[in-house]
Amino acid sequence: MKLPLTLAALLLVAGINAAAQPAADGPMAEGEVRKVDLDTGRITLRHGEIANLQMPPMTMVFRARDAALLQGLKPGDRVRFVAEKVEGGYAVTTLTLLPTIPGP
Repeated sequence: MKLPLTLAALLLVAGINAAAQPAADGPMAEGEVRKVDLDTGRITLRHGEIANLQMPPMTMVFRARDAALLQGLKPGDRVRFVAEKVEGGYAVTTLTLLPTIPGP
């Protein structure tokens, strides 16, 4: 009898944690930070394909939907992000810093 209750409790906790996580607005892309401009809320990314925008890999400037997304980023950082077309331009709406892989 304890097993079903334990399983139910685990599923409930997993559901609560999933609900607490912000949902990405679209498919995630990966890129490398080339430049961060906190004053204008813009970030330059060298990125792979962005499927939801039918955009091939390139380097380009994006606005940040929220300038707080750019805090602590520096050139060379690897990120996973969501970009969307917003008001005639492209904006990063979600951004996650990827772990750094130590060199030799």
